[in-house]
Amino acid sequence: MCINTSRLAELVSPFIQRQNTNFKDCISPGKRLVVTLRFLETGESFKSLSSQFRIAQPTLSLIIPETCRVIYEVLKDKYLKCPTSVEEWQQVARGFLEKWHFPNCLGALDGRHIPISPPSRSGPTSFKNKSIFSIVFMALADSGYRFLCVDVACNGRTSKGGDFRGCSLQEALKRRIANTPVAAPLPECDQLAPYTIVADEAFPLTEYMVKPYPNQGLTVEQQIFNYRLSRAWAAVENAIGILANRWGVILTTVHLRPETVELIVLSCCSLHNFLTQECREKYLQGIGDQEEPNHTMVPGAWKQDPTLPQAPLPHNTSPSVQALQHRDSLCQYFNSGAGAVDFQWDKIKV
Repeated sequence: MCINTSRLAELVSPFIQRQNTNFKDCISPGKRLVVTLRFLETGESFKSLSSQFRIAQPTLSLIIPETCRVIYEVLKDKYLKCPTSVEEWQQVARGFLEKWHFPNCLGALDGRHIPISPPSRSGPTSFKNKSIFSIVFMALADSGYRFLCVDVACNGRTSKGGDFRGCSLQEALKRRIANTPVAAPLPECDQLAPYTIVADEAFPLTEYMVKPYPNQGLTVEQQIFNYRLSRAWAAVENAIGILANRWGVILTTVHLRPETVELIVLSCCSLHNFLTQECREKYLQGIGDQEEPNHTMVPGAWKQDPTLPQAPLPHNTSPSVQALQHRDSLCQYFNSGAGAVDFQWDKIKV
């Protein structure tokens, strides 16, 4: 993998440097970083890493979580920063329009489970219930497979990173208090439409979130809408798939405390965005889906990996009239002369 180790080491080293003592030399920042990156890339056991790097397992159990925390802390403000202004959200929307032909889109949302197996001594008695042996990972991605906001939490725990379920992004979009743009005309017409995020069928249909029509008895127009939405939503599917492919620890069952796994996932997300920005072409080469000139999608290498299970969401309430009308109006737009793209008709079954 292309990792700008020197740049990353420059950012991280001041916070993981330790002083030598009269009894032994400390482990260098470079070695601390390398062994941590090796763990994140492969998910290898501490026993295996101990043999390779000649570092005792108890020492690794301290070094790796600490280095993950530092990686997240030094990268998050620049590389894992959610948009906070109208202009920044509009830039996200321009990306979805230009690359995926979906207007007024503030990001693509998905949620997955990351399996864990915490040590028996790592938490309260409730951890004996295997139904909560997972990390719930929610992510909002931009058009270029980069995370805009993430929410990482063990089931039943307070989330870190973005807090979709609290009152951060989700509530802000709902209440229009997060400096998101007001409704704007759709391209090539004067029809006003709110800015929304795109999601799959697991999410609720709301005024600020659109999802596909149920996949039964669809009209041609509804098939077109679902196809157009799926192109935009694939941005987050790819972001999570690339993340898991590049940082193999996410596909393993991690035998660490839940709060440690949360830090590991957040550090992986930060590194993903860091590398997507600093050496995008090499980092994403062959991994993400690629679109051919005829708009056929060539599956990326991440699709050969195991997939993370879908995170269950709260029971969906009935969508409002406004939410249904907004989806229908987008459907009409995508089937109109102003909103259609010439290749969409070849991508559905009539």
